[in-house]
Amino acid sequence: MRVGYVRVSTPDQSFALQRDALEQSGCTKIFEEVASGAKTARPVLTAVLDYLRPGDTLVVWRLDRLGRSLRQLMGLMNTLHEQEISFHSLVEAIDTTTPMGQFYFQITGAFAELERNLVRERTKAGLASARRRGRKGGRRKAIDCQTFSMALQLYEAQTRSVQSICDHFGMAKRTFYRYLASHRSKQKKDA
Repeated sequence: MRVGYVRVSTPDQSFALQRDALEQSGCTKIFEEVASGAKTARPVLTAVLDYLRPGDTLVVWRLDRLGRSLRQLMGLMNTLHEQEISFHSLVEAIDTTTPMGQFYFQITGAFAELERNLVRERTKAGLASARRRGRKGGRRKAIDCQTFSMALQLYEAQTRSVQSICDHFGMAKRTFYRYLASHRSKQKKDA
């Protein structure tokens, strides 16, 4: 039996492309998961491995759908091999039922890990360059100190509801309460 596994990293991505390819390759059962490829704990992948039986073939659209590190991929391949389960990656045309397919899998897995490491290095270098130019990474603050100070004055005066204060300054109540908790924590430390 050919069993498919499709994975996307975020909920706004679609399974359609992968699912279509797996159906065309003859998969009779397809498991879908939303999770980062870097995560080692993936419940749906675990369910797939539990579902597979000796003689079955695990099919993925691309190798990176299964895992990102060579260690992770090799561990999974060893597990499949021990359970007499074949592996097929459609895009890379890897079929581990042949010695050449096993070799090609190892080479492709090494390149996938190299690509991930290069992306990580470029990201770090880009962030370091931005810091040297005075830019800070991360999300912008929801409100600035002056805005919070004005909202706090209205809150402490108790003349308006929290919702109307938040509406006036264009912030979420959750944001206001988070800033309020931080403000109170600083007051306790200063006292």
